[in-house]
Amino acid sequence: MKRLLLAGVVAALPLAGCADMTQTQQRAFSGTAIGAGGGAVIGAIAGNAGLGAGIGAVAGLAGGLIYDKVKKDQAASYSAGYQAAARRQPPSPPQ
Repeated sequence: MKRLLLAGVVAALPLAGCADMTQTQQRAFSGTAIGAGGGAVIGAIAGNAGLGAGIGAVAGLAGGLIYDKVKKDQAASYSAGYQAAARRQPPSPPQ
């Protein structure tokens, strides 16, 4: 029973640490963690888990930040279209 409780606390701790992060920080952190995990697995197969984790973390960070930029641009386009519709004007093209 104690092990189950400890496992639950260990699993919930990283999630609680993300509560006061911005969406950009959350996406960067998630990308880095996923990339490091995937890189470590691939690196372990290739013979160097540390190097694989490092490369995976950098690639994951880049992916997380690119995804954040896409989502922000998508939200800005939606907002611009919504604002234009509220004024009954055609939306301006993206710049």
